[in-house]
Amino acid sequence: MTAPRMSDVLVPGTYPGRVVVLARTPVGELLGGVALTGRSARSRARVLVPDDGALVVAPSSPGSGSGRASAGALPAHDPLRHYTAAVSDDAWTVFGNGDHVETVAKSLATGTDPRIALDGLAYEPDPPIFTPRITAVVERATGHAWLGAARHSEGLRNGSDVTVTTLGDLGPGEGVALTTYEPDPTGTEPFPVASRRHRDVLTRAGGAITLLDELWSALRGPYRVAASTFVPRDGVLGPVRHEDGD
Repeated sequence: MTAPRMSDVLVPGTYPGRVVVLARTPVGELLGGVALTGRSARSRARVLVPDDGALVVAPSSPGSGSGRASAGALPAHDPLRHYTAAVSDDAWTVFGNGDHVETVAKSLATGTDPRIALDGLAYEPDPPIFTPRITAVVERATGHAWLGAARHSEGLRNGSDVTVTTLGDLGPGEGVALTTYEPDPTGTEPFPVASRRHRDVLTRAGGAITLLDELWSALRGPYRVAASTFVPRDGVLGPVRHEDGD
């Protein structure tokens, strides 16, 4: 069975929410990436900006046309929309869709095993959607990677179901994509439906820029906001793209 391409998983024109990707180039380099999509005006008024070696989701300046956060007239900080999306220290690179990214990174810095650091997270308090918390952890020296997802149960329970995956080796041209929501090609669901697992994908990317090209193309449509890709062993700074072209 052949794995799908990025556009088969993200389905252009649909709403995947926030996206985390890991992929390996033909020469064996591990790449990472994050992406934002948005349905509401507040979710769309966001940018990805570098900040002291981290990658931050910040509010954009209304009417600026630049896509960059700037002083004055900024939307109020919303912890569910504005957060550190990716951070790296000497040993670990962590990226995901909320302020738990910094929590996991701090836990790893104290020597906590990544499987334990990812355990105990909770889904977002945004009923009735209950957006999953999704996370990728990469050990910089070895390239070993873990995926974490904290989701609301599929039933009536309110507790978080946490899945921690020790990711097997990615071969050249192989990747994984973790989204907060399932695609809805019909556009008929009243609320986004939480994704229950990560998906294997194939990639032709030879580096961070071409992976960003693939990711950006797969997100095309009315909900696309911003995306960035990077080399986790080198940190979390890399090319960034915004829907307004900045």
